[in-house]
Amino acid sequence: MKNRTCLGLMLSCIVSVGCQDLNDAEVKQKGLIYCSEGSPVTFNPQLDISGTTADAAAHQLYNGLLDFDPETSKVIPALADSWLVSEDGLTYTFQLRKDVQFHQTSYFTPTRPFNADDVLFSINRWRLPSHPYHKVSGGIYPYFESLGLQDIVAEVNRLNGYRVEIKLRHPDSSFLATLATDFAVMLSAEYAENMLVAGTPELIDSQPIGTGPFKFEHFRKNNYIRYYKHPEYWNGEVYQEQLIFDITPTSSMRLAKLITGECDVIAFPAQTELRIVDQRQDLVLDEKPGLNVGFWAFNSARPPFDDPRVRRALAMAVDRKALLDAVYSDSAVASKGLLPPTSWAFDENQREIHYNPALARQLLDEAGIKRGFRMNIWAMPVQRAYNPNATKMAELIQSYLDKVDIKADIVSYEWATFRRLLKQGMHDSVLIGWSADNGDPDNFYRPLLSCSAIASGTNRANWCLPKYDELINEALRYTDEDSRMHYYHQVNELLVEQMPLVPIAHAYRFQAYREGITGMQINPFGGIRFGQVRKEGR
Repeated sequence: MKNRTCLGLMLSCIVSVGCQDLNDAEVKQKGLIYCSEGSPVTFNPQLDISGTTADAAAHQLYNGLLDFDPETSKVIPALADSWLVSEDGLTYTFQLRKDVQFHQTSYFTPTRPFNADDVLFSINRWRLPSHPYHKVSGGIYPYFESLGLQDIVAEVNRLNGYRVEIKLRHPDSSFLATLATDFAVMLSAEYAENMLVAGTPELIDSQPIGTGPFKFEHFRKNNYIRYYKHPEYWNGEVYQEQLIFDITPTSSMRLAKLITGECDVIAFPAQTELRIVDQRQDLVLDEKPGLNVGFWAFNSARPPFDDPRVRRALAMAVDRKALLDAVYSDSAVASKGLLPPTSWAFDENQREIHYNPALARQLLDEAGIKRGFRMNIWAMPVQRAYNPNATKMAELIQSYLDKVDIKADIVSYEWATFRRLLKQGMHDSVLIGWSADNGDPDNFYRPLLSCSAIASGTNRANWCLPKYDELINEALRYTDEDSRMHYYHQVNELLVEQMPLVPIAHAYRFQAYREGITGMQINPFGGIRFGQVRKEGR
């Protein structure tokens, strides 16, 4: 009854206040409104790994050379319509699609379509420190750096205006999948050159130009983003004249706006709200297994968390099944390791650490951890599919640790501050997670725990073990799954011994929207797509 009353109050607030910064009638008639959970850090996905940035930019504004089929998860053509791979796995040759037009906006008018120069600019920007744009907007490219991709790519060559060759230093069987991720977007070299001449190179990341289905119009932080239809989009008709991201951080408020029709689609419906959506005739709830993992990571750069005995003890001190039941309800499956059951490399027989508080205390004593030792647990302030309520989970872990005489303080900050301090290694432990950017198992192993991923900020455990890197890199030298599985089994065993993080759950992904919206698909690999979405009657 309490939840229903709160929802009623929010509905009345929305009806009375409305969306003051947007022309509601125009948007409702000709556009689509998406209630998102937060503001993007940038409009260039190369610069940020957050899902909020990917949702706002990756598939609305840009395309990559390659893409994923959302149904089969296979790599498919995008701005490259075909490609060849040499027998030794070192040379990739891409034939580019012709007559692909960049956005024309109030701040830029392109004079030519997409070509090889744009590919060279887009890749060389993040891989070459000497590139004139490398240090623009901070010079950090976390996804590529987490893979060590700047060291893997040896050359990017322009063979002609529509043919590009990429040479690797050693084989990498995940390379094509990497080029299909949200982060491998193609930028306009012509726009970049113009901004460099004008002395405003950073505008390329805040006033974006791409080839995607929508073009950027306006952004008011913590309020809204407005996009207009790209009339010359190469990949089919775009049905919406406008796309609005109505930035609404509170989940219950997003649901209220969905019910009143203030929003057509919402981000991250809370677990407690799923039944409300499912029971309403005017709303649709889609569900799909998620390629993700929610976990509890220990900062191994800080004593005593540099001791595997301490990390294993903390893992044993917590009943993960109870966490799963309390936080995810029936919307997730328990983790055996990093990989979800939907991954081809998932190992059903993988060894696990189980709840054993007595043995946990014994290991802590052996490691010299005194009773009453104090540590912190950082809890995300935002909802994610892989962890819908990090604060509640932290409170449960806190109670379990108390039973083995460990005192835990729960820490949280505003999301941007949280991520910045987390990257600086200010935490003892953190509840966070990862959503796959492609279907290759390497997309879990390398970004989350490789040595190179520490500097990029995706390795939240700050854990580096050369043996681990050796195994995951060796797996990439093979293209057949059996050979790669051989190495991943060794990796899994190593992680159980070292326990840099505790895998907790692989969550289902949910998408809620109003009846009459068609073309919505849950993207298994990150950012939401609106290019082919339409409203009934349009």
